[in-house]
Amino acid sequence: MDKPVGFQVWMAQIRAPFLVLAVLLVAIGLALAYKLPVGDELNFNGWHALLLVIGVVSSHISVNLFNEYSDHKTKIDFNTRRSPFSGGSGMLTQGFTRPRSVLTVAISSLLLSFAIGVYFAFVSHWTVIVLSIIGGFTILFYTGSLAKILLGEFFAGLTLGSFVVIGTYIAMTASPEMALVDLLSTRVILYSISPGILTSLLLLINEFPDREADKAGGRFHLVIRLGTKGAAVVYTIGMILTFGTILAIPLLGLGPFWVYLALLPVPLAIKACNIALKHGDDMQKLVPALGSNIITVLATDLLIVISILVGVF
Repeated sequence: MDKPVGFQVWMAQIRAPFLVLAVLLVAIGLALAYKLPVGDELNFNGWHALLLVIGVVSSHISVNLFNEYSDHKTKIDFNTRRSPFSGGSGMLTQGFTRPRSVLTVAISSLLLSFAIGVYFAFVSHWTVIVLSIIGGFTILFYTGSLAKILLGEFFAGLTLGSFVVIGTYIAMTASPEMALVDLLSTRVILYSISPGILTSLLLLINEFPDREADKAGGRFHLVIRLGTKGAAVVYTIGMILTFGTILAIPLLGLGPFWVYLALLPVPLAIKACNIALKHGDDMQKLVPALGSNIITVLATDLLIVISILVGVF
């Protein structure tokens, strides 16, 4: 295999294929803003939509790079069994990039994301910067603290999941003078729950193959605490909650039945759950579950976007 160079190296280093998740999460918020504008008039700003995509993608790049930098420093990446879906990019361990360069780009990406959050705090509402600060806190302290006290999965789902949907909606629809009670409706919050859970589950199942390496590197996440069997049960419950929330939206009168399009990935979710429950400690047999999981996450988020756009609220 030819040695990767330049652009290829950095696309691998930032884990570019996984950045699709950030785009889809923003798209859910944009779709909600388009279909559920505050007031009677639609005022959809395309420039603002693009800025939000850039900001969230930058934050996702930042967390990926901070994670890779930390895993290199703690030697975790030298002990993981890498798969297409877990174990890091391998760019640092193979010497294709340098720790200082990765850290510099991580900080720069975070600052860009924060600057965009500050902009929206002025043009839309101050709550955007609050969400941005919580997100920045998660990025900076995920590997060093949160992933060592059983809070990594929760904060990942909250900030790179539900908060992206909610923050995007507020940034696109709010104005500085709006009261807090007028910023969000129950339906927007409900639509943000499933994407948040799915982000948590994406992180959770990807921790299965890295359990021993993470433990040796000082982490203490759910897979280490519960073992693969217990973590697989949590993963399965999370999937039930994800699709149960989607089922509930029309039944509660908070959205059209079009949202049931997002139930189409359920068979893949069931496959991932079954494999995790039966073979969570077998790397070779677990890889198909990791693939099914990532498709479930991305497909569900995409279908939520489509269901919002084609539905009548």
